[in-house]
Amino acid sequence: MSTPSPLLQGSRRNRIKSSNWQFWAIIALPLLYVAVFLYAPMGGIAMAFVDYSPRRGIFGSPFVGFKWFNQYLTTPSGLSTIANTLRIGIYSLLAGFPIPILLAIGINEVNSRKFKKTVQMVTYAPYFISVVVMVGMLMQFTDLRLGIINRLIAASGGKPINFFGSAAIFPHLYVWSGIWQTMGYSSILYLAALSGVSKELQEAAIVDGATRLKRIWHVDLPEISSTLIIMLIFSIGSIMSVGFEKVYLMQNALNTRSSEIISTFVYKVGLQNGNYSFSTAVGLFNSLVGFVLLVGVNRLSRKLTDTSVW
Repeated sequence: MSTPSPLLQGSRRNRIKSSNWQFWAIIALPLLYVAVFLYAPMGGIAMAFVDYSPRRGIFGSPFVGFKWFNQYLTTPSGLSTIANTLRIGIYSLLAGFPIPILLAIGINEVNSRKFKKTVQMVTYAPYFISVVVMVGMLMQFTDLRLGIINRLIAASGGKPINFFGSAAIFPHLYVWSGIWQTMGYSSILYLAALSGVSKELQEAAIVDGATRLKRIWHVDLPEISSTLIIMLIFSIGSIMSVGFEKVYLMQNALNTRSSEIISTFVYKVGLQNGNYSFSTAVGLFNSLVGFVLLVGVNRLSRKLTDTSVW
């Protein structure tokens, strides 16, 4: 079989390039954004290994190796922020991961189209509330004198509770308010996966006399298992990525013992105290732990279930 001449090959490549210019035009700005705001700043990681001085710059400052990492991992304040981050992250995973799945299954099993749309609207709406407004609502609801929750507690004979001033209550307040806000939106992916479940399998299970719960357990869940595993991998990989904005807005002097997480610690040490090298080292440590978790869980999932992100 004869090979095309170099001239024909060149003209073919030119036609392919000219026919794809719309594609490159569409992704040009997103690629530029990623390069400028995500990849270019990665050069600042070197700051974690030097005693940074603004006058000398990153590469002119004296090299100190792992000094800042050792300082963070050997101080009580550093260890407490790691413990608080893990506590809130694991709590959010255990409580927040199954609820959108259960909501999606419940919506999928509803026959009334009107009721299904009503539930979807009610559960999706909180996702579009901003973090600032959400925290403001929590403060209003839990206010000691005027909050509806404390009024109900007082009406039932109990004593008002200072929800935002309790270190023990803070993780519960953070996690469950987050679940209420995001469960509807998070269930969309599972609803889409459930819509692709084979109708033939469902009908076969009904013919075999399977109850609704058995059909969910033996048909629906196995059919969407790959989606569940992928989302679980991402959720475990983001355990250390507890949201800074919401925690910082909810934080005060009374609940700092349980609300001081790695991201708020980095903000206070880096921006407020000006210790940029130390805060960079802490942020790098947090990112590395999240990366190791993601890679490790992905590899474990590939061995056990043959399903993985890559």
